[in-house]
Amino acid sequence: MGATSTPMEIFNAHVFDLDKMKNYMPQEAFKKLVNAIEGGTQLDDDVAEAAACAMREWALSMGATHYTHWFQPRTEATAEKHMAFLSYDDDAKPFYSFSGKQLISSEPDASSFPSGGMRSTFEARGYCAWDPSSPAFLLMSHKGGTLCIPSVFISYDGTPLDMKTPLIKSIDAVTNQALRLLKMFGNRSVKSVQVTVGAEQEYFLLDADTAARRPDLTICSRALIGQPSPKAQNVEAHYFGSIHPRILSFMEDVERDMYRLGTVIMTRHNEAAPCQFEFAPLPSEANRGCDQNHMLMEAMRRMARRHGLKLIFHEKPFNGTNGSGKHLNFSLRDSEGRNLLKPSSNRARNIQFLTFLSAFLIGMARNGSLLRASIASAGNMHRLGGHEAPPAIMTAYLGSFLTDVLNRIASGGDDLQESEADHLLDLGLTRLPQLAGDSTDRNRTSPVAFTGNKWEFRGVGAPQALAGPLTACLALWAEGLDAMATVISNRMSDGATVQEAALSAIRLAADESEACRFDGNGYAADWPEKARQRGLPVKETTIEALDSYLEPANLALLSKLGIMDEREVRAYHAIRVEQYVQSLTVEVSVLITMMREGVLPAVARQISLLQSARPGVSAAPKRVQAKWDDESEKLAACWADIAEQTDALEALKARLPGLPALEAADVLTDQALPIMEELRRLANFAESRVSADLWPYPTTRELFSATATTPQQARQ
Repeated sequence: MGATSTPMEIFNAHVFDLDKMKNYMPQEAFKKLVNAIEGGTQLDDDVAEAAACAMREWALSMGATHYTHWFQPRTEATAEKHMAFLSYDDDAKPFYSFSGKQLISSEPDASSFPSGGMRSTFEARGYCAWDPSSPAFLLMSHKGGTLCIPSVFISYDGTPLDMKTPLIKSIDAVTNQALRLLKMFGNRSVKSVQVTVGAEQEYFLLDADTAARRPDLTICSRALIGQPSPKAQNVEAHYFGSIHPRILSFMEDVERDMYRLGTVIMTRHNEAAPCQFEFAPLPSEANRGCDQNHMLMEAMRRMARRHGLKLIFHEKPFNGTNGSGKHLNFSLRDSEGRNLLKPSSNRARNIQFLTFLSAFLIGMARNGSLLRASIASAGNMHRLGGHEAPPAIMTAYLGSFLTDVLNRIASGGDDLQESEADHLLDLGLTRLPQLAGDSTDRNRTSPVAFTGNKWEFRGVGAPQALAGPLTACLALWAEGLDAMATVISNRMSDGATVQEAALSAIRLAADESEACRFDGNGYAADWPEKARQRGLPVKETTIEALDSYLEPANLALLSKLGIMDEREVRAYHAIRVEQYVQSLTVEVSVLITMMREGVLPAVARQISLLQSARPGVSAAPKRVQAKWDDESEKLAACWADIAEQTDALEALKARLPGLPALEAADVLTDQALPIMEELRRLANFAESRVSADLWPYPTTRELFSATATTPQQARQ
């Protein structure tokens, strides 16, 4: 850490925030830009020109040499095309150029980004359009820097090709419905509502040199073979334990980068698995929060390389240990700074709180399968349902106290009067602030939980872009808010007070969401069958889960809210299926290579050693000779089984190129995955029998040990 710069001094240093805009822009243009950002109105050319000039001058003063429209194609990553500020005129005299037109949009080639069939390969044109609601920022390098302009990405005909556009539309949908509901409750002074988001980012760190000797970790970010470490999670000293100096140095460098980018990492700690850790930033506005999560992941990648570490975001890099998630915490905040999911000691506020809480439950009850689809991936299928990760069945946990409150309101009937409401409130609702922390403890087996003042969606995988799951969550919430507001409006038309009407709406939500509210053991063997009896969707494979996008109710919801039309949803579904196939195909290829180039030769050498030493034990007791021969036979059988399974996997791989994506996905799911698991079992057996000096790959134990014991070698 620098001797003179404190976190407060460098905070937002690399962000073109409102303060910098005000300093660099003419006052009138600045006011118009702020109005456009807050009101969502279109910018005129003069304001865009003034903003571009201000950005350019600031970026150049910071040492930047290039700019880029930074966007989020449907690859779960970010993309950027760097353009130089420097240009020259007809006389070859240099000058700096960055106009309003260049700020508002750029035209990168879109042909290599996934479109799900919405665009032919020859239709290469795509457009990036500036998103002024998320501030521009600088990414600095040793020799300069790049001004990054958060943008949406669309095709030439306006069709979205990114993750940000549907997210922004879902934010608009839920905030508009929330504002509608607030007005019904008499909140006349509230001008707007904002979605807030905070993501707890889990990850693994390994020694880079050691991990580089594992092709599976290098290419797939997942150990396809390898016995669990003897220590694993049986000794629970790692969780919240003292952070190793090498790891702490990495964390501190990441934090300083993020301070400059306007993000405060509130907590850092060891996670449950060896070499697993977590960052949790302070929550921020949803659109910017999603951008900041991408920025955080990129900063972590840069710093990991500098510290000689291998950073892994995969959902399940090691069998037998915790996987990595990205807990998505989200809430609503009004323009007066009130968290709409925060319980209050005020009776009226608590009815409003329960209305907003219950609205999400209605959305889950009606479109819960959309949540499941949003977290379905080749990696997450290994994580969900084991080692503290939530099951793949979408339920919500409220805690016993709130569950009891909802059940009691539900039992009151439609004719529940305000006096009865007062009684209910006396019995519980006025105690919500004091009890919120204890009575909403997270059920670790429920994918969604209310945690005192926010919803937490724990099913999201660590490498995922937040935009996809958050879009699904907000779509559900918008649907529920619309349903609640409609009931309240109808009841008030019949003469009910807003509180009586709201209690009727809460009762509707309590009844409708009874099946998806769950406080039991989601790991129990009989839970899937019980879930089916409740009418909950049980999607056992990734492809089944992805198909939920195409369910009529989900297509209708996304279309009604203006988030995606049916054509866009079908294209997005096709992209996700293709990504699943590509991911598993790569794993198949890597596993075949590891078997042929590493495991089979190692087993053969061990067999040869045993056989060559056999004459030396011929004088030993028969028991010793029999054991020796038995060991050789077991290894020989293992070698043959590995060879046969590898041949089968290779033959299966050869069939894939000619298959449509859905057929290839089924083949990989139904046939390849079982073979891969059998090869893992066989390779792990071989690892336990082959001499350490012959085994070709670092073991899990060595990987976990090297991270904590190898001296830090900073790579500048």
